[in-house]
Amino acid sequence: MNTPDDRRYTDQHEWALVQGTDGTSTVVRVGITDHAQDALGDIVFVQLPAVGDEVGPGTPIGEVESTKSVSDVYAPVAGVVAAVNEALVDAPETINADPYGEGWLVEISVPGEGGDPIGALLDADAYQALVDAS
Repeated sequence: MNTPDDRRYTDQHEWALVQGTDGTSTVVRVGITDHAQDALGDIVFVQLPAVGDEVGPGTPIGEVESTKSVSDVYAPVAGVVAAVNEALVDAPETINADPYGEGWLVEISVPGEGGDPIGALLDADAYQALVDAS
């Protein structure tokens, strides 16, 4: 299983990666982990929030549906949805092929430029230990 160390993770199997700042906030890209897409199997449908929706940590922001089940996707940070990956509407299987790249789900704009909005999340080693223990 692939667990890149350039991003942070949640215990709900989402990843978060800081994309930069837009002058007033920090933009965080969010997706599901390689472990999550592998457990789900072939992904056939993705429901994502609307741009402009306010989200909070641990709140559902969408669903990923596979041939096996439907799983909620949770926001790892508080903020406003700044972008959604529209390509997934026609090609949800992109998540299976490239969960850490082209298979990203949303970008969340976190107010303020100070601090690290994803610093409290799990690092790659801690996430890998969580997966190994399950």
